Amino acid sequence: MIDVWREDAATGTPPYKYSQFTALYTAWRRECGLVKLSRRKRSTISVKTEDIPALKQWRRSNDRRKWEIAVAFLELTGGTSVSQICRKIERSHKTVDSWSRLYESSGISRIIVPRRKRQSEETLMAIDEKKKRLVKLIHESPHSQGINRASWSLRTLCDAHQRIYGEYVSISSVSDYFRLAGYKFKKARKVLTSNDPTYREKLTKITYTLSHLASDERFFSVDEFGPFAVKIQGGRALVPGDYIRTIPQRQKSKGSLICTAALELSTNQVTHFYSSKKNTGEMIKLLRMLIEQYKNEKRLFLSWDSASWHISKALYKEIEKVNSDWFRSQNNTPLVELMPLPVSAQFLNVIESVFSGLARAIIHNSDYQSVDECKEAIDGYFSERNKAFADHPRRAGNKIWGNERVEAIFKEENNCKDPDWR
Repeated sequence: MIDVWREDAATGTPPYKYSQFTALYTAWRRECGLVKLSRRKRSTISVKTEDIPALKQWRRSNDRRKWEIAVAFLELTGGTSVSQICRKIERSHKTVDSWSRLYESSGISRIIVPRRKRQSEETLMAIDEKKKRLVKLIHESPHSQGINRASWSLRTLCDAHQRIYGEYVSISSVSDYFRLAGYKFKKARKVLTSNDPTYREKLTKITYTLSHLASDERFFSVDEFGPFAVKIQGGRALVPGDYIRTIPQRQKSKGSLICTAALELSTNQVTHFYSSKKNTGEMIKLLRMLIEQYKNEKRLFLSWDSASWHISKALYKEIEKVNSDWFRSQNNTPLVELMPLPVSAQFLNVIESVFSGLARAIIHNSDYQSVDECKEAIDGYFSERNKAFADHPRRAGNKIWGNERVEAIFKEENNCKDPDWR
C-alpha cells in the first residue's frame, strides 16, 4: 500500500497524507471486492522431525523462554498466524521472525541463549561492602556529609557514596540494596537517622573501646523490653491454608511486664530482671547487679540510649559512688564507665536485636495464663541462649535465638531495632 502512495506522491504534492490515503484506499478495495491486503508476510517455518520431541518437552518446561519458542515453532508449523502466536506468548513479530531465522541458519541448539553466569565471589563481596557503606550513611544526618537536606534521598546517597569511597553506585542499585535489606521510605515512624551532632564522635569512641577491649573488661548493651500486656498475642504462624486465625479484639489483660536486661557483647551473655516501671531506680538496681556478677573484672562499660532515666543526676551520682576508691576497696568491684549511644540511635543498641528474637519466639502467638507463666518462658529463653553462647562463644546458634534481627555484635551498619514488634 505504501508503494501505491509513493507513486502518487512522486507526481507532485499528494492530496492526502499516508494515514488518510490508507483508510480511503482500503475502503475502495473493499467496495470493489478485492482481496484484503496483508500488512505482514505470513511467517512459516519447517521444523525438523528430530526436533519435535525436544520442542514438545520445552512446551511443558517451567523455563518461560523455552515454552515461548516451543509454542511459536509448533503452532507456526500447524498454520497458526504470527499475530495470534505473538498475542499468546506476548512477544513481537520481530522476535518470532528472529527465532525462525536463527533456527533455519543454526538449528535448535543455538536458540536458547546460555543463562547469565553466576557472579564471582569477588563481585558478591564488593556488592556486600557497598550495602554496608550505604547503611552506615543513612545512620548519619545528611548535614554531617555537607548535604543541605533534612533526610536522605537515593540521589544524595549515590553522590555521598562516590565522594567518600570514590566508587560509583547507581540509583537503581541503591534502591535494590535497601529494598532487599527491608528498608522503605516511610513517614516518620521508623527512625534510621540520628540527629545527634556528635554522632560520629560517640560512635568512634564506642567502636574504639570495643576493638581494644581487654580480657578483664566487659561491655554491656542495656535497655528495657516492654511494657507489654500478658494476653493472647497475634503474629505469624504456620496454619492450614483454609484456616483463618483470629484473636479477640477486646480481651482482659492478665497483667503486664517490663524486662530490664543487659547484654555483654564479648561473651553474648544476658543479665535480666523484671521491673514495675522504667526509672532511675531500676537502672541503679541493674548497676548493682552487674558489679556484683562481674566483680572479678577490672572495668565495666555500660552503653544505652538517651532515655531520661539513663541520664538522670541520681544515676550519675550512684555511678560516682560505686567508682569511689572506698566503695571499690570495700566491695572489690570493678570501675564503671558510661558509653552513651548517640541521640535517636536505638538501631545501634545491640540488645534490641536480642529483644526482637525474644518477641518472635516467646511473645508472638502466645496465650500465657498468668504473668508468672510468661516470666518462666522468658527466663527459659535467656537461660538457653546464655548456655548456647557459653558452650559455643563464636557461633550464633541455630535455635530460637536465630530469630534475632541481626547478629548480636556492635556494627555501624546494623539496624537492631524493629518498631513493629513492640
